[in-house]
Amino acid sequence: MYMGIVVQKFGGTSVADKDKLLNVCNHIIKEYNSNNKVVVVVSAQGKTTDMLVQEEKEISENPDKREHDVLLSTGEQITISKLAMYLKKLGYDAISYTGWQVPIITDNIYGNANIIDINTDNILKQLENDKIVVVAGFQGITKLGDITTLGRGGSDTTAVALAAYLKADKLYIYTDVDGVYTEDPNINPKAMKYNTISYDKMIEMAKNGAKVLHTKCVEMAKKYNVPIIVKSTFVENDGTIVK
Repeated sequence: MYMGIVVQKFGGTSVADKDKLLNVCNHIIKEYNSNNKVVVVVSAQGKTTDMLVQEEKEISENPDKREHDVLLSTGEQITISKLAMYLKKLGYDAISYTGWQVPIITDNIYGNANIIDINTDNILKQLENDKIVVVAGFQGITKLGDITTLGRGGSDTTAVALAAYLKADKLYIYTDVDGVYTEDPNINPKAMKYNTISYDKMIEMAKNGAKVLHTKCVEMAKKYNVPIIVKSTFVENDGTIVK
């Protein structure tokens, strides 16, 4: 008897290289071994997206928006395949899905698309077969079949949307900080960490430049009433609950 569906999201710094991917595997396996059905959302590795943008600029300073999204979406596809491979190597059955394989349906605002629907049938089928499902964040597909990207914080938005549509029991967003602070702890060592914080307060902080979660992601979490647990990938502690 499984406990519930858990969605885990890992950002670019968390999956940047081989050692970090293996560390991420440990987080995933811990949830899986607790009898949870696990869905993992990942970003592109490290500075991959920045590198792709730079390569794009070598071709055009004003690239076609559709092709821009086709190019940028490849970063996450690399991460999902590598992570699924590592999980299989460790003895855990996993399957990777791009945004269009799920599929995650969006509008056609290239570069800043909005999710309008998610068909969860493919994911639920794999979860029923006890597989770990690894989904590419930051991307979707229009009803006409064009690849789109979701803009800044897009992988977080993917994770929140999947948690909402799957009616997940828990959503973890893993990052390189161990929660939400009153100020940037790298600038002010005396900054205090929130145990819990409201959606509205988090949205206000995001609009004022806090980089932990992007506004769009928190607004979606508030709309669907999905609590977000912000935790560090690298330090074991309770993190911050956004609710």
